[in-house]
Amino acid sequence: MASMAILTKSRSLLKTLNPHHHSLKSITTFPFLSQEPQLAEPPLPFPPPPPEPPQTTTTTTSPLPPNPASGSPLYNENWRTTTTDTATQSLIPLGFLHQATSRIQALSQTLDIQSIKNLFADWMTSQRWADMKQLFEFWIRALDKSGKPNKPDASLYNHYLRANLMLGAPAGELLDLVAQMEGFAIVSNTASFNLVLKAMHQAKEVQAAEKLLERMIQTGLENKESLPDYESYDLVVGMMLTADQIDAALKYIDLTLKSGYMMSMKVFTECVGVCVRKGRLDTLVSVIERCKKMDENKALCPPWRLCNYIAEVAIQADNSELSYYALEFMAKWIARGEIARPAVMISVDEGLVVSALGSAGRTYSSKLLDGSWAILKRSLRQKKIPNPESYLGKISAHASLGNLQKAFTTLHEFEAAYGSSEEAENLFSPFTSLFPLVVACSKKGFATLDSVYYQLENLSQGDPPYKSVPALNCIILGCANIWDVDRAYQTFGSITANFGLSPDIHSYNALIYAFGKTKRESAVEVFDHFTSLGVTPNAMTYALLVDAHLIKRDPKAALSVIDEMVSAGVVPTKETLQKVRRRCIREMDYESDDKVESLARKFKIRMGTQNRRDMLFNLEYSTDYAA
Repeated sequence: MASMAILTKSRSLLKTLNPHHHSLKSITTFPFLSQEPQLAEPPLPFPPPPPEPPQTTTTTTSPLPPNPASGSPLYNENWRTTTTDTATQSLIPLGFLHQATSRIQALSQTLDIQSIKNLFADWMTSQRWADMKQLFEFWIRALDKSGKPNKPDASLYNHYLRANLMLGAPAGELLDLVAQMEGFAIVSNTASFNLVLKAMHQAKEVQAAEKLLERMIQTGLENKESLPDYESYDLVVGMMLTADQIDAALKYIDLTLKSGYMMSMKVFTECVGVCVRKGRLDTLVSVIERCKKMDENKALCPPWRLCNYIAEVAIQADNSELSYYALEFMAKWIARGEIARPAVMISVDEGLVVSALGSAGRTYSSKLLDGSWAILKRSLRQKKIPNPESYLGKISAHASLGNLQKAFTTLHEFEAAYGSSEEAENLFSPFTSLFPLVVACSKKGFATLDSVYYQLENLSQGDPPYKSVPALNCIILGCANIWDVDRAYQTFGSITANFGLSPDIHSYNALIYAFGKTKRESAVEVFDHFTSLGVTPNAMTYALLVDAHLIKRDPKAALSVIDEMVSAGVVPTKETLQKVRRRCIREMDYESDDKVESLARKFKIRMGTQNRRDMLFNLEYSTDYAA
């Protein structure tokens, strides 16, 4: 009877607490426990946790849930209705998941904002992204010590955004989460937008990323915290370069540099590669120049292979500025290799340097010329002398620039290195290898030739004296080019009289060329003179004698020289035979023409036809006849 009285009292107490409840059930087999009613939690936009078992307390009172009108976006719906997320399926037993969720929910009720930040910092190192996401969602639902909903700041909310990003949330979902920051009275900052840009970068959403970056720039005019930083530009520019949107990428590269930000090595390398592939060499030069002017970007340097590729493309296009920058990048790699431990000795291919010297001569770039030679010397490391082609390329470049003093200085170095070699005769020929220097000496007529000659005289009296037959040969041939036979002969005589040297075969050839151009018989006399001295003529000698006879319209004498040439073991060239045949036809010497054809068949030279030359000759002949 006593127990029935207790149950009756309990029913009356429950009716008093909740008079509208009509389906109360009483417990008859357990002792009485004082229980207080629990109100349902509000539905959230985040996945809610499974319901907890009711707490049995006797003295504490459960606080009311937060006011839906408090401004938090998490309470936009009726908080009196409860929902349970049953969409998530897992292989882990349900009880274990509920136990882990309960622990995180209990943890969320004990942390303040600084404590949860510290916890997130630890969890980020162990990549507990799912726990971070779940704890944040529980924490913003919980109440602080004053009974108000927990309110995150921008830094904490960015941790939540990062957790969603690492869990594979798409960019659209992250944008929605960023928009919800206004409900917490938080201003989205640069880090918030960068997390969205990273999601767009992963999905290659170039157009959306550009729009978001423009939004950051516009909103940053009012709120400096949302201005793009180097990471923002880096993500967007990298996406544009990958999509070959060069113009748009260059626009934001320009903004990056104007803002004083550092460009990442990856984006810089992509920019260099795309510009080179698309032929935007001048644009690439402007980007490199602007980077070199900034302390943050002056150390940028593409990989070694890309440097070689840039140099090859720039040299082929005769872009001297880009060629110089490519060699400068390579010099940085050489320096880095030398200071590394263990040292890595990197060298530039000498053929590339020779090509760069040729480009420097064609583009009149002394900067590229000096840079090419400097990196060649750095690559050789004084263990090997440059090849003859390098010296000749440098001489040609200086001659093209009109710097004859440096050209002859290089010639002196060339003679010191290869003057006694077996190939010296071919290396120092003014008709072939040194011909650019000859052209430079005769460019302004006798004034330049006399100036060079007097400089050589002064150098011959210096300490140590510099006396060079190849240099004097260039002057002799230069005099022949301007039809000044007297100066050529005087310079030839000074080789022995003033310099105390002996003329070589090139000296005699230059003099034969000078006499042959003016139709003088002295060309043959010069040939007879040096052959009597024991000097052996070369192929150029015979070719010049043939030209001298052809200038006087004597194909038979030219053929006699060719016979001597063949007897001496020298094969006539196709060009020489074509000259003789052309003169035979114009002089109507068909007998000599047949002899030329037999020589061509003997040496298996295909002469071909010269119809275009014959047409011009016939046109000129008919005009003269009509007059």
